[in-house]
Amino acid sequence: MGVIEKIRPATVKTATPQADLPLNQILKMDCIEAMRTLPDACIDMVFADPPYNLQLGGDLLRPDNSKVDAVDDDWDKFETFATYDAFTRAWLAEARRILKPNGSLWVIGSYHNIFRVGTAVQDAGYWILNDIVWRKSNPMPNFKGTRFTNAHETLIWASKSEKSKYTFNYRAMKTINDELQMRSDWLIPICGGQERLKRNGTKAHPTQKPEALLYRILLACTKPGDVVLDPFFGTGTTGAVARRLGRDWIGCEREDLYCEVAEERIAAALPLDESALKTMQSPKAAPKVAFGQLVEAGYLNPGAKLFDRKRQFEAVVRADGSIACGTVDGSIHKVGSTIQNAPSCNGWTYWHYEATDGAMKPIDDLRQTYLLATEP
Repeated sequence: MGVIEKIRPATVKTATPQADLPLNQILKMDCIEAMRTLPDACIDMVFADPPYNLQLGGDLLRPDNSKVDAVDDDWDKFETFATYDAFTRAWLAEARRILKPNGSLWVIGSYHNIFRVGTAVQDAGYWILNDIVWRKSNPMPNFKGTRFTNAHETLIWASKSEKSKYTFNYRAMKTINDELQMRSDWLIPICGGQERLKRNGTKAHPTQKPEALLYRILLACTKPGDVVLDPFFGTGTTGAVARRLGRDWIGCEREDLYCEVAEERIAAALPLDESALKTMQSPKAAPKVAFGQLVEAGYLNPGAKLFDRKRQFEAVVRADGSIACGTVDGSIHKVGSTIQNAPSCNGWTYWHYEATDGAMKPIDDLRQTYLLATEP
């Protein structure tokens, strides 16, 4: 058996069954072994980013002959498809055992593995609710020019069973998408810049997922206080986002380096104020970039303050991209129109934020910055 590495003290919950769980800790062992230490029906959601079992046929080189960082670690290598399938069925079975009756599963993969995983998910008794296409706004090109650019990954969202009353925060998803129903194709940049974790100048993990992706998933399918388990914890994206959103988490990870990076990362993740965690919705409006995307990507954090140009009104940003100004809450557009008693309002130009130099700038500046940073 491995050891249990504690990141921060778990909240004491003596009145609930969760009190005996290793909340907000990394179980330093194989994921199947780790899940076997947990009781039945104790987890609200499992997010899994399993090995992709890439079939790479040699190094990947750029046109200048420099080597592309690819996944060539031992944890991604399986002798045969049958070996990979057996591993997949084993961890899926344990994940289903520990899920609560109304719990759900998210699993992400590429074309190398997601179809095999999808079959195993259905064979294990899960009920598939959606497949989500994560479309990368800045994917790596196909340097050889022999195939289409691989610009997306696929996520499977499934409930524990067909009759599960799973959590889906529909209204929060609509608000974060500027009051349009959230679709199953998500345009989110790959992990880069300051978010990309490094050790000695190289990537700490080859397949680190962007926090914006986990932010949307956790906001959509969990509630504050829920327990999220990640059997392939890596550098702790799930744990960092869960802590920000007031969810408890459990991670399974056997690689010491990843655990070390995850511990540092999660310790630095600041939980949101309780009032900022409230979510809601409202009627209509849809620019090309949703205000909620800026919140997901960290351009504005929940709890940040917005003002009109003359500072007559002050609003607080919420986790789902809604804002609250006194007793009025809703989208940036709805709140702006309501407090002005106007038939409509362009929230992008009405609301301002205070920049680091103290200047008041319209939030549309952040939208333009986001567009520049995420353009292909």
